[in-house]
Amino acid sequence: MESLAQLELLCEKLYNSRDSAERAHAESTLKCFSENSDYISQCQYILDNASTPYALMLASSSLLNQVNDRTNYVINYLAMRGPKLQTFVIKSLIQLVCRITKFGWFDDDKFRDIVKEAADFLSLASQDHYFIGLKILYHLVGEMNQANAMPLTLHRKIACSFKDQFLLQIFQISLTSLHQLKSEVPDDFRRDPLSLALRCLSFDFVGCPMDESSEEFGTVQLPASWRPLLQDPSTVQIFFDYYKVNDTCVSKEALECLVRLASVRRSIFVEDPSRTQFLSHLMSGTKEILQTGQGLADHGNYHEFCRLLGRFKVNFQLSELLSIEFYGEWIGLVAEFTTKSLLSWQWASNSVYYLLSLWSRLVTSVPYLKSDTPSMLDETVPKITEGFITSRINSVQASFANDSSDDTLDNVDVLQEQLESLPYLCRFQYQNSSIYIINIMEPLLQAYTERSRLPAPGDANELSVIEGQLTWLVHIIAAILKIRQTIGCSQESQELIDAELAARVLQLINVTDTGVHAQRYRVLSKQRLGRAILIFVQNFRRSYVGDQAMHSSKQLYARLSELLGLNDHLVLLNAIVGKIATNLKCYAECEDVIDHTLSLFLELASGYMTGKLLLKLESTKFIIANHSRDSFPFLEEYRCARSRTTFYYILGCLVFMEDTPVKFRSFMEPLLQVAVNLEATADAAFWTDVVKYAFIGLMRDLRGIAMATNSRRTYGLLFDWLYPSRMPLLLKAISLCADEPEVTTPLLKFMCEFVLNKAQRLTFDSSSPNGILLFREVSKLIVAYGSRILLLPNGTDIYGSKYKGIWISLAVLSRALCGNYVNFGVFELYGDRALADALDISLKMSLSVPLSDILAFKKLSKAFYGYIEVLFSSHITFVLNLDTNTFVHIVSTLESGLKGLDTGISTQCASAIDSLAAFYFNNITAADGPPSPAALNLARHIGEFPTLFPQILKTLFEIIIFEDAGNQWSLSRPILSLIMISEQMFSNLRAQILASQPVDQQQRLSQCFEKLMSDVARNLEPKNRDKFTKNLTTFRHDFRVKNIQA
Repeated sequence: MESLAQLELLCEKLYNSRDSAERAHAESTLKCFSENSDYISQCQYILDNASTPYALMLASSSLLNQVNDRTNYVINYLAMRGPKLQTFVIKSLIQLVCRITKFGWFDDDKFRDIVKEAADFLSLASQDHYFIGLKILYHLVGEMNQANAMPLTLHRKIACSFKDQFLLQIFQISLTSLHQLKSEVPDDFRRDPLSLALRCLSFDFVGCPMDESSEEFGTVQLPASWRPLLQDPSTVQIFFDYYKVNDTCVSKEALECLVRLASVRRSIFVEDPSRTQFLSHLMSGTKEILQTGQGLADHGNYHEFCRLLGRFKVNFQLSELLSIEFYGEWIGLVAEFTTKSLLSWQWASNSVYYLLSLWSRLVTSVPYLKSDTPSMLDETVPKITEGFITSRINSVQASFANDSSDDTLDNVDVLQEQLESLPYLCRFQYQNSSIYIINIMEPLLQAYTERSRLPAPGDANELSVIEGQLTWLVHIIAAILKIRQTIGCSQESQELIDAELAARVLQLINVTDTGVHAQRYRVLSKQRLGRAILIFVQNFRRSYVGDQAMHSSKQLYARLSELLGLNDHLVLLNAIVGKIATNLKCYAECEDVIDHTLSLFLELASGYMTGKLLLKLESTKFIIANHSRDSFPFLEEYRCARSRTTFYYILGCLVFMEDTPVKFRSFMEPLLQVAVNLEATADAAFWTDVVKYAFIGLMRDLRGIAMATNSRRTYGLLFDWLYPSRMPLLLKAISLCADEPEVTTPLLKFMCEFVLNKAQRLTFDSSSPNGILLFREVSKLIVAYGSRILLLPNGTDIYGSKYKGIWISLAVLSRALCGNYVNFGVFELYGDRALADALDISLKMSLSVPLSDILAFKKLSKAFYGYIEVLFSSHITFVLNLDTNTFVHIVSTLESGLKGLDTGISTQCASAIDSLAAFYFNNITAADGPPSPAALNLARHIGEFPTLFPQILKTLFEIIIFEDAGNQWSLSRPILSLIMISEQMFSNLRAQILASQPVDQQQRLSQCFEKLMSDVARNLEPKNRDKFTKNLTTFRHDFRVKNIQA
């Protein structure tokens, strides 16, 4: 080609000329683009530089043909040389073919021939070709089941098309291969068809992919067309046959396939007999494994087999299990297997969960069982319950003997998983289970009590074992009390048994903090016991001390009164708060126990009724009156510094319930003394650790109290305490320690909470200047911090040393600017620089951070874009008065934010762009009078960078059309504003988008654009915006239909 212009002329003749000879000449001249791979780079050049749609069409269709040729080439290459290639080379080539196939699935039917071509490999005489064919199908199913870099909607359309047309055929191929290879090949080769079957059964049939971080999955939604395969007994049997082979990898995958078959949706079986037959085959196969124990010595097989058993009660009803002829033998074998698994807790700890889940689901189904056939659960469940409890008690001694650092009691998630099903098993025959627990606990409790009376702890190892065993029993009782479910006995009798169990733990609580035990708060076993007791108290409180439960638990309190003298919930609540106070005093060096304790305290204080009751208790009054470091040493521990905020938030909630200035001032007295001492400290001494830590603690305390102010009156109490007396201390600290993040971060976070107008708490009287005064203080702090932080050099940890303080400062200013409690016009009117200085320094801090870093740190990006949104919505004149380069940089960052993955940031950017575009339309495009100085500045900016608005509009349309944006409503707002600015800009973008689409689709897509502006007036009124948003939704749907039609 001599030039691009000549090529464009030939393309136009190829597609438009009515002269057949002319078209033939053009076709022969241009066919090299689609036949010769050397022309791929030229096709890319045409796409980048051509202006006519016909040249673009030639380039795109030629590239498509080249891709088709490449796919055929790789398939042929595998057929010819595949058997001689290394496995990893074959895998890479197959992945290439599968990826190309998926991306071209809707573009050409030739791409769908890959299943037939893979099947052709299976018919070749060579065994190597056979397994290459299986590998092609295996990777094809995997490719179709994952989105990769493809939009999710397009991925689902391709996956559904593939599932409907080929997945059943591929699964049948895998079954046929399994039957053919059952005895003809070594064990290693049997894995390929098995892996293919597993991948087919693991396909995402309904667009709800499994959580890969979890082993749990729901029902497998096989299509109805798969029904004949499931009703064929050989389908289930072939996997049980493959389980019997010697290769553990093969047997494990066979069990995984059976797990998925056991999870198939119930409705796929139209008639009950077919479902019963399917269940019978599964039970028969598992019964044989239970009888022989074959393969269960391998941990992988053992785990998958437990998962398989766990699925029986998920998809099948107890009555269906009972209808199987050999149910009695099967349930007995499962019970025996479960008991052995519990005794082998070290080896099967992660697998027992599925077995316990099976039994818990079985016992919860008993009340709904209408059949007279005995379920045999009365004989088996108590043994399993006792086996679990015994195994947990024995595990303590074994773990201690092995000096194991990996203890289940330290892992909250694993502990919760193991105890999740236990309450249902215990409550099935609650009387017997409770007696068993009490008989174990009584001797341990007696021994622990006797140890407390000794002058010395004695054998520390033996005491740690006792504490570990008591810890497990407390966890078990806590789990039981968490679930109040009646199975086979009355609510009153269950309350009495709950009282018996709870009484032992409450008795233990009294012992743990007496005698020699009061010297063991640093011992790990004692800390574990402390955490277990807190979990028990939380669960017990939710069941029996809550706002509603306390009035319906008379039987329980009557029994507790007999056993411990706790005759009502007030006495019990006082004991609980006393334990909270003790923990806060004594576990100063155990951050975990402190956090658990405060979590319980917060639960109590958050309830309306329990919060009111707390104020009546002597223990609560003691905490409120003595919240100093002397009473609660954890306040001095730096590792518990974060807990201070929670502690003072709780105390603030309690103090503000009474809402009296006298009590508030009395409560704040210790903090006042700290503040006064800090104010009297010389500047040079502010660098010492003692002073810094005192100030950090004060800021954390005040932040907690500020979080508790949820009304105008309570906020006013704190505001009057702080302003004006304490504000100079904050300014002094941030000026002296601007380069100390450990000081500035708590201070800025306190201010961030203090200026937040939540629940309209910052509502001052109309004659009050407090809103303006508060902003002036905020401005002083931001200016003092910003002017110093900008001068500091960048260190190795730039986020911790600079960016964290910058984003918190931006958050403080953003909250103050949009709090709606300051009339910002006052500042300019009276020549006050507070607003201007705050905006200037905040903008300098924002611009000092590279855009790449803004997008890299999530909290920084949220604060930055929130700040920009506030500027554009409420202070746009400030933005427009900036120099053009700075203005364009800020707007460019908004475009980058639109393209990000965070929907919240994208919405903030869209709002800012809408404010800017609406200002341009209202003050320039549709302005009646002379433009304002700000409007002139905006016009000048756009005049120097005329592509700014068109580029943003293009980005917005690309997001709407090609991405699955969850904030379409927010994105529609700036689109309309930009269209209103210039119809020519919209027309140019429309022509550009249409030119990039196939010629046969352009007329339909042009109609989509026409409908987009149907009934849309030339204004930005709310009703008009809503109409455009509705049209845009229709436009997006109609535009994307091309993916299916293609």
